[in-house]
Amino acid sequence: MSCYFQYDERLGIKIPKLEEEWDSYSSDVRASVLFQWEQIRGAIPDRILKLEAVIILKQNQLDHEDDFLTSCQLNSEIADLASTINDLHLWFRVNQELESKVHH
Repeated sequence: MSCYFQYDERLGIKIPKLEEEWDSYSSDVRASVLFQWEQIRGAIPDRILKLEAVIILKQNQLDHEDDFLTSCQLNSEIADLASTINDLHLWFRVNQELESKVHH
């Protein structure tokens, strides 16, 4: 089943990577892909919590940071983490049927 998913380093999860239209796969393959996606999808909230914890740490660092360039770097890192969380929320909401539009 791993050929239907690709690890996304930024998100920290595997995401669907379908080479063909969804309906062209056999019902057994679709069921297996959906089962694996539900397992991956179920781990997304934990991944989000971990990223939120990192954001909190960086915000605490930012609260005590006097150096402007370091503050800018921390702000940038916080924004990147927030963007990743937003993308994870989107993936969490992906239709459970993995519509044929999902060809990442």
